[in-house]
Amino acid sequence: MDAIDRKIIREIQKDGALTNLELSEKVNLSPSPCLRRVKNLEKTGLIQGYTAIIDPDAYGLPINAFVSIRLSEQTDSRIKAFEDAIQTLDEVLDCYLMSGQQDYLLRVVSSSLKSYENFIREKLTRIPGISFLESNFAFGQVKRKNIYPDIS
Repeated sequence: MDAIDRKIIREIQKDGALTNLELSEKVNLSPSPCLRRVKNLEKTGLIQGYTAIIDPDAYGLPINAFVSIRLSEQTDSRIKAFEDAIQTLDEVLDCYLMSGQQDYLLRVVSSSLKSYENFIREKLTRIPGISFLESNFAFGQVKRKNIYPDIS
């Protein structure tokens, strides 16, 4: 990956709906080589997909909770069972394997505190092997950035 690829990535991160012509103008390439570079970035897996950024409040999911999870044991089978179960829960938008006291950090969205409680009681705590669960709620979002820093 060179400096032009990085420019392409930054522009796509700013606006994933750019046409190839618009993108090529922003990175000072002609359209054909620009498209080849984008296709190569997709093929190598550096660009993994395209998505829209949705306002969670307007969508009806104003509750944003961060849930720390500790497993009762860190065996391969327990870890796999937990990670497989998390894949099935639509409310969990992000799941990170962590260092430190907690094993996982989840970002969970919900339409209300009552629906969040139901999610915890009926779904999350039914996953075998969870020994500790702590929820922290976001009052608001101070910063959201979808553009990686320039490391060149």
